[in-house]
Amino acid sequence: QVQLVESGGGSVQAGGSLTLSCAASGFFFGSAYMAWFRQAPGKEREGVAAIGDDGTTTYADSVKGRFTISKDNAKNTLYLQMNNLKPEDTAMYYCAKGRVSLLLFSWGYNAWGQGTQVTVSS
Repeated sequence: QVQLVESGGGSVQAGGSLTLSCAASGFFFGSAYMAWFRQAPGKEREGVAAIGDDGTTTYADSVKGRFTISKDNAKNTLYLQMNNLKPEDTAMYYCAKGRVSLLLFSWGYNAWGQGTQVTVSS
């Protein structure tokens, strides 16, 4: 079955960097539509970045220029490089497998990881 396991979260100071990883299994990763979402306490889950099967990417305006989504098909792994982190980036980050390419809405995704916490202090 589809399995997504995130790692790499942690606590950093504002301006710092983190790289999240998502190990995928149970499906053909090379042709999958993948994305990163995040959810802060009391807020709705929001799309952060998505990547298509051809490597095309899209980002939420709030992270453009700071976050980079990428994938390594040989390792079945999705990444999110996060630079210049801000306190408002604090959230649980989720990896997701989608049914539609480059979508940043959760309804387009049908498999989710358990999440990894990112905390940014000022």
